[in-house]
Amino acid sequence: MRITLGMRAGVATAAAALMLPLLQAPASADPDPGQVARSIAVAGIKKHLQKLQDIATANGGTRAAGTPGFTASRDYVAAQLKKAGYEVTVQPFEFPYFQENATAVLQRVSPSPRTYTPTPPDGSAVGDFATMTYSGSGDVTATVRNVDLTLPPGPTANSSTSGCEASDFASFTAGDIALLQRGTCSFQVKAENAQAAGAAGAIIFNEGQPGRTETLQGTLGAPTVTIPVVGLSFAAGEELAGMTGAVVHVKTDTISETRTTQNVIADSKWGDPDKVVQFGAHLDSVPAGPGINDNGSGSATILEIAAKLGKIPTRNKLRFSFWSAEELGLLGSEHYVSSLSPAELAKIKLYLNFDMVASPNYALMIYDGDDSDAQGAPAGPAGSDEIEKLFAKYFDTLRQGHVGTDFDGRSDYGPFIDAGVPAGGLFTGAEGVKTPEEAALFGGTAGEAYDSCYHQACDGINNINDKALLLNAGAIATAAVVYGFSRDLPGPDTRAATARAATARTANAGTGATAHAGPQTAA
Repeated sequence: MRITLGMRAGVATAAAALMLPLLQAPASADPDPGQVARSIAVAGIKKHLQKLQDIATANGGTRAAGTPGFTASRDYVAAQLKKAGYEVTVQPFEFPYFQENATAVLQRVSPSPRTYTPTPPDGSAVGDFATMTYSGSGDVTATVRNVDLTLPPGPTANSSTSGCEASDFASFTAGDIALLQRGTCSFQVKAENAQAAGAAGAIIFNEGQPGRTETLQGTLGAPTVTIPVVGLSFAAGEELAGMTGAVVHVKTDTISETRTTQNVIADSKWGDPDKVVQFGAHLDSVPAGPGINDNGSGSATILEIAAKLGKIPTRNKLRFSFWSAEELGLLGSEHYVSSLSPAELAKIKLYLNFDMVASPNYALMIYDGDDSDAQGAPAGPAGSDEIEKLFAKYFDTLRQGHVGTDFDGRSDYGPFIDAGVPAGGLFTGAEGVKTPEEAALFGGTAGEAYDSCYHQACDGINNINDKALLLNAGAIATAAVVYGFSRDLPGPDTRAATARAATARTANAGTGATAHAGPQTAA
């Protein structure tokens, strides 16, 4: 039957009861998995979400990595996990921090004065220009100096070498503003060369080929320059380049520096330490908002499930991970995976990722472990297909529709897949637009974003769909119990009785790893 929020017995109990057909029958000494499942309630998850909202409210409306709001979130999660009996590790790492404090200004003073429309810090609209991530701060009025531009643009992308060599600035006048063009080298190289030549600021405009004309929104990759750097559309950049002696005013107000943040890793005291079942969700928000759906929803859900399972002696070791700096390019999970020894990595038998599991205009999406949708990235490492099937079976038992979603590298499964770990998870949509077919399956509104508050200040406690949260919490709890007690985890079977078959399967299976898609840093 189809589950509804108005069921008389209560949604948590109903969801838990429907989990039972999926659970593997435990040995007589194992605890009743149905009892564990029934203990997971949406009310507990919402309590954690409210706490994260309160933390954001008390800290300038954000829980971004490197801010007091994240520190308070970290401390809350760590305390809850310790209380539940976990061995908690707070793993520090340095990262490049960036915050745009105020909307930037770009004006052409002469000739023909013009004020360019800015892209605000929260990204809620795209203007004529945008502050580059890791831009420095400054308030400069100066002459614009063209730097080795290719106009009209070359026939193919990456034809321009503007600003890629120090020699491009041989005749540059210190104190001017460098006008640069997207092309073969990274934006960081262009900006660093401009600063070294004495530029007071830098404007980088799009290259001009089809697909490279819109406002350039990019990142310098690291806090290595102190001058203001903004991206411009091709049309505006070409116009500016054609004006002899143009004078512009550019103003940016940013924080761009190296800071320290932390992942929170919690290991159950139970289970085989050589068979780790790892769950993960990023704990940080974007600077623009409290991040209650993105990704308080995933963090709060696995936190509540961890709390219920902490004192239960599972067969396999459960590990719950709360990543930092995901919003800056999966930095926390990348640091974690790269810090593991080969022996420690081999102990992780699967990784399950939960990022945005309660979008208001949701679709129930399962990561496509077997590439059956034939979209984008290839299949995940061997065993990812089995994870996908478990989640599908859960929803099928509820007679609840579901769709696939690609391993596109936008969340923290990316480093695990790259390392060959079987992976899977759930997602309810971000800035993408809901299709009519999805609206027929899940309700909601076709033609609108799954989450219209994605990466904005309005991603608060009211930006949660309780039904999506309920359904996904049931699926995640199911996976925790199934994999916590399973004698045969996803991926190649390593039991002695089938070692030969496992060896053959491993030899024939490609990893299917996909590189994660980080922010635009270069051509």
